[in-house]
Amino acid sequence: MQQIQDQRKKKVLVSCFKQIGRCTVSCILVLLTQFALTLVLHFFPASSLLVQLTLSVVVLVFVLGLGRWCRRIVGVYASAPALVFFNLIFVWAVYIFIVRQAIPYFISIVFNIEVTLLILGVCSILSSDPGLVTHGSSDANKLIETKAFGVEAHNESPLSNYFMFPAQFMHVSISIHALLLLCNGMVPFLSQGSALLKRVRYCKSCKAYIKGFDHHCPAFGNCIGQNNYVLFMILLAGFLTTEASYIVCLSQFSRGSQILGGTWFETDLAGSLVVSTMLFSLLQVIWQGVFFTWHLYCICFNIRTDEWINWKKYPEFQFVIQSQPGESFTRVMFKNPYDNDYLQNVKEFLSINC
Repeated sequence: MQQIQDQRKKKVLVSCFKQIGRCTVSCILVLLTQFALTLVLHFFPASSLLVQLTLSVVVLVFVLGLGRWCRRIVGVYASAPALVFFNLIFVWAVYIFIVRQAIPYFISIVFNIEVTLLILGVCSILSSDPGLVTHGSSDANKLIETKAFGVEAHNESPLSNYFMFPAQFMHVSISIHALLLLCNGMVPFLSQGSALLKRVRYCKSCKAYIKGFDHHCPAFGNCIGQNNYVLFMILLAGFLTTEASYIVCLSQFSRGSQILGGTWFETDLAGSLVVSTMLFSLLQVIWQGVFFTWHLYCICFNIRTDEWINWKKYPEFQFVIQSQPGESFTRVMFKNPYDNDYLQNVKEFLSINC
C-alpha cells in the first residue's frame, strides 16, 4: 500500500515538473519573440509597415521552429495555452509600465477591464466541457439504448472499452461498428427526437467523442464543441477587441512620443518594445479576423470546421448524382443537411449549450 502511494506521489511530482518546464519554455519563447520583433525595427527602421509585418511573420516562424527544436533536443516542449497567457501578460505589462502614461484615464480603465475579462475567459475555456460523451452520461446511455441496429456487440472493440456498457443495457443488440458510424455522424436517418445523437465526432488529440465537435484548439488546450462554442466566439471577439484597442492606444502614444523626441523609437528600449508589441498585435488581429470571419460563416450556414474539411467521411454531407445512361461513374457533391435559413442557424448556435 505504501509503495503504491509512493508511486502516485512520484507521478504527481513528475507531472508538476513537466508542467513547470513547459511553462518555463513558453515564457522564454515569448521573450525571444518580442526581442526578435524589436530587431526588425532596429535593422529595418525605414521599411514600410507591410515589409515589417512580413519580416515579423518570418520571425514568428523561426521562433516556432526553435520551440520544436527544443522539444526534440531537450525533450521539453512549450505549452500553447501558456504561450497565449504569457503573450497577453507581456503586452499588458508594456501597456501598464510604458504606454499608460499617454492614455486618458477612462480609456485606460476600459482597456484594463478588457484584458482582465480576457484572462478570465482564457482560464474558463481551458477548463470548460466542450460536450464530452463519457460512459454513464445521459448521451452515452442514449447511444447504447438506440434500437436502430440489430447485430451483436463485440467487446474487443476499443469503443466498447470507452463507453463501458452498463449491465442493464447489455441485452440491447447493438453493433460496435454501427455505434462507431453513429459517433462519426454517419447515420442520417435518425429521428428528430434523437438530435442529440447527431454530430458526435471523434477528436484525435483528446481521444474522446465530442458533441457538436468543431475543432481542437491548441491555443486553448481544449476541444471546441457544443458546450463551449459560444464561449469560444465571445473569447475570439474579445481578443480582436482588446488587440484593436491596444493598437489605438499605441498610435496615440507614438504621436506623443514623436513630439517629445524625434528618434525615440529607434534609440530607446521601451520604444522598441512598444513597436514590437504593436507588430505582434497587428499580426494577431489579421489572422484572428480571418478566423473569426470563418466561424461567422460556419454559424450562418450551420456547419462545423471538422465537417467542412472531412465531409467525405460523413455520408449525410454527400449528395450522390447518379450516372447518366452510357456513363460509368457517379459524382459525389457536398450538401449540408443541417443548413436552415440564416436566422434559424444563428438561433440554433445561441442555444446549443443550453
